[in-house]
Amino acid sequence: MWGNIVWGHAASTDLIHWIHLPTAMYPDQWYDSNGVWTGSTTKLPDGRLVVLYTGATDDFVQVQNLAYPANLSDPLLIDWVKYPGNPVIEPPQGVRDHDFRDPTTAWLTPQGKWRISIGSKHNRTGIALLYDTEDFKTFELLGQMLHGVSGTGMWECVDFYPVSKTKKVGLDTSENGDDVKHVVKTSLDDDRNDYYALGSYDDSGKWTPDDPKIDVGIGLRYDYGLFYASKTFFDDDKKRRVLWGWIPESDSVGADIKKGWASLQAVPRTVLYDKKTGSNLLQWPVEEIEKLRSKSWEFNHDLEPGCAVPLKVDDASQLDIVVELELDEESVKRANVETEPSDSCQGIGGGSSKRGALGPFGIMVSADKDLFEYTSLYFYISKSSNGDLNTFFCTDLTRSSEARDVLKPIYGSIVPVLKGEKLTMRILVIFFVFVSNRSR
Repeated sequence: MWGNIVWGHAASTDLIHWIHLPTAMYPDQWYDSNGVWTGSTTKLPDGRLVVLYTGATDDFVQVQNLAYPANLSDPLLIDWVKYPGNPVIEPPQGVRDHDFRDPTTAWLTPQGKWRISIGSKHNRTGIALLYDTEDFKTFELLGQMLHGVSGTGMWECVDFYPVSKTKKVGLDTSENGDDVKHVVKTSLDDDRNDYYALGSYDDSGKWTPDDPKIDVGIGLRYDYGLFYASKTFFDDDKKRRVLWGWIPESDSVGADIKKGWASLQAVPRTVLYDKKTGSNLLQWPVEEIEKLRSKSWEFNHDLEPGCAVPLKVDDASQLDIVVELELDEESVKRANVETEPSDSCQGIGGGSSKRGALGPFGIMVSADKDLFEYTSLYFYISKSSNGDLNTFFCTDLTRSSEARDVLKPIYGSIVPVLKGEKLTMRILVIFFVFVSNRSR
């Protein structure tokens, strides 16, 4: 229900441990009475913070609004003030009232103006509009769009940021130069997945994808599981770019009401440019996750086809698992050519229970001793007639739960594994125990 959406508020010193704070903003004005929606924060050179966010008006028109901290010296930024002149941006001519949302963090242009992008669509073409401002109160719509891709539908939660081609650090959103690539990312309202592409950006506002065949919305995804509406921010303290994402888990409405919550925030990740491939981003859980480790175990096994080797560890509510697998080269040479090479984990057929010439091989987590319930995470390799290998990394949820009212798909994608590299996976397993204090 749009009218019940508000901005939550939490605080953390390490991105892992959180405390609840009072709600930051309620839908209490005519310009956001039906929802305080996605926004982005920009830090100005003098240390001030401004937030642009989407509000849904009394008539469900999507407009962009300005807010700022009431007390910048408050380290928790408890209180926020809405600009009395809101809304600062209304849907432009040719854009439908309900197809105009989710402003990005602003970046500086060489002319000293701040520039933002807002997601929209024109017919079936997803687009990212551009606006310039000097004061975040008055905005100019540019004639040049940041980008658009035919057939992708509405673009939500657009993100735009630079990545370094040469250094293992994150970059401030305003960075540009010869050693920089720019990422355009969108959340597609049609299929509820997050897509990104790498490209080049010039200061006129033009962004060009490196490879149009894997353009935004038709190519690479951040994640092939349940992951949506993500945003990044630049951590100036640790010089890294951090990615947030939403996990829209698939419990039924009845189950959500019973447990008192719905959906999750994913573990934050750092994002870097993949210098080895030049065509991908590298994502990894933030380093703070390692503070949660208390004990460690190491196992080494030679695995025969069809075997399942139990790994005995102490009872734990959280596990951080790193698996390295090496293929026997002679087995790879002897492997039969796939008669029908697949282009997806779903297309392999049978998921983790379907045996092929080279796979599946991986790990089963959250498994009971009888293997009635488990979640499989595995590699699968297809071999073409010319000897080329395609490596898939897949997750099979078909046996992950006895519940019949949740989604249990098989998903994943091709992952680039270069010559000499091991097949490596890292798995964070988190068990949730919820205690309700509601009266019955």
